[in-house]
Amino acid sequence: MAEIELKTAPADYRFPTTNQSRHCFTRYVEFHRCVAAKGDDASECQKFAKFYRSLCPGEWVDRWNEQRENGIFPGPL
Repeated sequence: MAEIELKTAPADYRFPTTNQSRHCFTRYVEFHRCVAAKGDDASECQKFAKFYRSLCPGEWVDRWNEQRENGIFPGPL
């Protein structure tokens, strides 16, 4: 079985404070924009997936996924 290497998202100058909620949301939106533009299998989108998964609480991601499915997600996708 392959080793899984866990890393967090790199520092982002747009989010200098310790509260990373905006950083989390932005990475989530960037991932879904990338997938929409390049398709589900685009390898360049996977970095955004790793970033938002390491930053965002699972409950938030579940809620956002549900909102996207229902067409009521508040972000710009």
